[in-house]
Parts: sequence; C-alpha cells; structure tokens
Amino acid sequence: AKRDSAATEVSAMSGLSFASAISKKTKEETAITNVQVEGIVVAKIVKHCKECLPNFVTGQLLGLDIGSTLEVTYSFPFPSKTGGDEEDDDASYQLEMMRCLREVNVDNNTVGWYQSTYLGSYQTLEMVETFASYQESIKCCVCIAYDPQAAAQGSFGLRAMKLKDKFLKLFREGQISASTLNQEGITARDIFQDLPITITNSSLVSAMFTRLQPDVGDQGDFDRLSFVEPHLLERNLEFMMGSMDDYQSKIYEVSQFHRMSQRHEVQHQQWLQKRKVENAQRMAAGEEPLGDEDPNYSGPLPEPSRLESYLIGNQAAQFGERINVAGGQTLQKLCLMNALYANSS
Repeated sequence: AKRDSAATEVSAMSGLSFASAISKKTKEETAITNVQVEGIVVAKIVKHCKECLPNFVTGQLLGLDIGSTLEVTYSFPFPSKTGGDEEDDDASYQLEMMRCLREVNVDNNTVGWYQSTYLGSYQTLEMVETFASYQESIKCCVCIAYDPQAAAQGSFGLRAMKLKDKFLKLFREGQISASTLNQEGITARDIFQDLPITITNSSLVSAMFTRLQPDVGDQGDFDRLSFVEPHLLERNLEFMMGSMDDYQSKIYEVSQFHRMSQRHEVQHQQWLQKRKVENAQRMAAGEEPLGDEDPNYSGPLPEPSRLESYLIGNQAAQFGERINVAGGQTLQKLCLMNALYANSS
C-alpha cells in the first residue's frame, strides 16, 4: 500500500511538473498577435475622447490574454490634469478603481492604456517610455489610439499597437545608437507593431442592434460621395512639413556630432604625438618619460540617440500615407461624379 501511494505521489508530482513546464513554455513562447475589444469598451473610449476635445485624454485598459489574443473587456478614464502632485494622485486613483472593480467581479488585470490623438500624431518618445514602463511588470501590453478626426471622415479611428521585442530590448539596455541599430538590423519601421482589432459583442447586444437597425432597403447613400475637407489635408501637410523640419534638425545634430568627434580625435592624436616627442627628448637627456594619458581626453564622444529621428521619420511617413489615401479617394470621387454628370446630360 505504501509502495502504491508513493508511486501515485511520484506520478502526480511528475504530472504537475510536466504541466507546469508546458504552461511555462507556452506562456513564454506565445506572443500577442491580435486584440479583441468589447463593444462597450469602444463606446466608452470614443465617448471619453470626443467629450474632452480639443484636449488629449488617456485611460486604463483591463482584460486578460488568452493565447495569442489579448481580450480588452473593460476600461476607465484617467482624471484630467489639474496640477499638484499628479503622479501620486493618478496612482491612488488607479488603485482605488481596481479595488472597486475587483469587488464587483470585473476584470481588473491591466493590459495597457488608450489615448486620444490628432491626425495620427502619437509616435513620440513619451509613448516609447510609457511602453517600457508598462512592460516592466506587464508582458502583454498594448496601446489603443483613437483619432476623432479620422473617425469623422469615415475611417475606423482605432489603432492598436505595441513595441517590437527586439527594439524594446535595446531600449531597456540604452543602446539606441546608429552602430547598434545597424548591427541588429532595426529600421524606423521596426519600432511599433500594429495589431488587428476585432470588436465583439454579446449575443443579447447583437440581437438588440439587429432589432434597432432600420430597414433602409435600396436607398442610396450619397454621403459617401462627399469630399475630404480641405482643412484636414492642409493640416496633414503642415504636420508633415513640421516633421521634415524636425528631421532636418536631427540630421544637423548628427553631422555636428561627427564633426566634433573628428576634431576631438585629431586633438587627441596631436597631443599623443607631442608627448611622444617630449618623452624621446627626456629619455635622450636621461630623464624619466612622462605618462601617455591625456587629461583632456575621456574617450570617444557619446553618440546621440537615433530614436527621436526614427520616430520623426515614422510620423512624417504616416502623414504622407494619409495624404496619399485622402487624395486618392478624392480623385476617385471626382472621376465618379464627372461620369455621373456626363450620363445625366
């Protein structure tokens, strides 16, 4: 009997160790590839961002990760900035909200945050630092950006993203230099990873939407023929030109660094050559040679970070894509309208 109980205990322990190893391996290897958002969460994000225009707002995303899918089941807004000790107030507010949600049996696992943006201008150094801060304790973390202006023009407006693992590793190590980025093969497109968003609703909500949906039949929707507002294209062009100016200033900083670094090395080599001649003269005179350490040289100059230039380049490229899409749609609508007018006449 003792032998059977011991064998049972060993098999149970081996089964537990095997299960824990499998779960650990799955947890380590599974990466988030898509985001599933509840419809009520989307409604709350849109409502919060639109009500606070033109100010930018942020909020917390709650949910859980199941395999390669990150499910966002709840969200709540962060309080507006009113001065004072904002960091402590935000931390205490988040803790109190999480405690209240846990008491009413709502998912209280933090999976990221959402924020509002204007014309897609969200790829900033602050966002990268926020991602790094979140992912110190939360491995599966995403940011959902909502653009009310893009949504007003018929676009989806929501965009989910995360930092790529290779870039995040270099950023944590503080190795964002040109040599390191080239060695790892990281380009400006390898910072953020866009994730597809799937909006889900419960069966009751879907049934209610079906019941409330009006029966429009074959009625034409002429609103789709409306052109893109000129001021939006103008603002995109302004932002793109501003990004190009910022990018040019970063290029100037890099050129200045190379110029100063070359001058610094030349001065160091001149000092070493001068000290070598002095030591040769002292040795010829029977005196002790002097040291070869230059007191004004502390090593090569630190290379400026390329992160901001990468982010600015990404932002300019995104503005260009928006202009391309909006201009293409406008040209298609113009051709369609010309064809309709030609047929009617």
